[in-house]
Amino acid sequence: MGKDGGSIPDEEWERFLREAEAGTRSAPKEPSARARMVARRLREEPRPPAGWRTHQPARRRRSKGWYAVGLLVAAGLLVVAVAPERVAGWVAGGGESAPLAAESHRPSEPPATETAQLPTVEQPFRGSPAVRWADGAAGIHLPAAQATGWMNKEQVEQALDRSRDFLAESSLDAGVLSGERPQKAIALINPHQQDVKDYLAAAFRAPSREDDPLLLFSRFEDSKVRLVGDVVKTRGRITFREGKRGAVEVTADVTYVYPVVRTAEGSDEVARTIARREVVMSWDDPEKVIVEPGTFSLVSYKVDTTNGGCDTYTGYFNPEFRAERATSGQGDGREVDPYDRSDSMDERMRGADDAECGIATRS
Repeated sequence: MGKDGGSIPDEEWERFLREAEAGTRSAPKEPSARARMVARRLREEPRPPAGWRTHQPARRRRSKGWYAVGLLVAAGLLVVAVAPERVAGWVAGGGESAPLAAESHRPSEPPATETAQLPTVEQPFRGSPAVRWADGAAGIHLPAAQATGWMNKEQVEQALDRSRDFLAESSLDAGVLSGERPQKAIALINPHQQDVKDYLAAAFRAPSREDDPLLLFSRFEDSKVRLVGDVVKTRGRITFREGKRGAVEVTADVTYVYPVVRTAEGSDEVARTIARREVVMSWDDPEKVIVEPGTFSLVSYKVDTTNGGCDTYTGYFNPEFRAERATSGQGDGREVDPYDRSDSMDERMRGADDAECGIATRS
């Protein structure tokens, strides 16, 4: 049980199920407090939790992360308490792709890695933790609203909803993903931020390391690749606090998993591009800041991408397939698990070198 008395984190629960299925000889004779708590939960659970599948390590091509601060882009040990065959039956059951509970807090560890299974057009998320993630905006957890700063509870609730709308319009909209300009997302950004206006104008006119639209938006060049189906898997959460001048500062930390194939007719090899973004939005008091109604000011934005292209600034993700990976060689940077959300974006990007292409431990 967490410090706040909540439920066991999803990752610990999954680890428990795997260990319970395998059994253990070293389990203590006297159940620990956690073991007794798990046993009680199993007795009270109306339905068994589902198992899951993960993917074997794969090479990672890593695009760079930039920081924007002040709007400047820089860029079964517990099996003693339960019957092992009962837990094993649950894991072996048919609910392997049942969605995980929403991520209401940062996990304590990355998802486990098991047997490699290649994705297919019919099952584009097979072999990755994303197979159990929620679809689209449903995977972005919203906290309960409460009066904060200059806003009452209802206004905070509306700000949270609109913040998630921005994420959907910028990273999940079908038109934007196929390369269209993200007009609806841009319309939610305070137009009185001149530096942001300059960044957006340059990003779509002449993309570069400093002015890269992928910092905020997910786009693929539809003449080269297309999404498989209409589902993007997501996992992440939105938090809020009081910011400067009584503003409501909303932070979104979300990982998006995009399965794609080549646009060429008959192509069926599936690759996945994984982007983790952190966007900080300030819903400002109009009596203290010049802002248009229903818009927020950008405070910062960061992105860390796997298989989206490395040192390629075209304004589009540029995923590699097996043929390209065979000739491009290994990356020269550190290894990173793109599904690991146990560290913060600051920790993830600390020490990242703009000159290196890292290696993904899975895809």
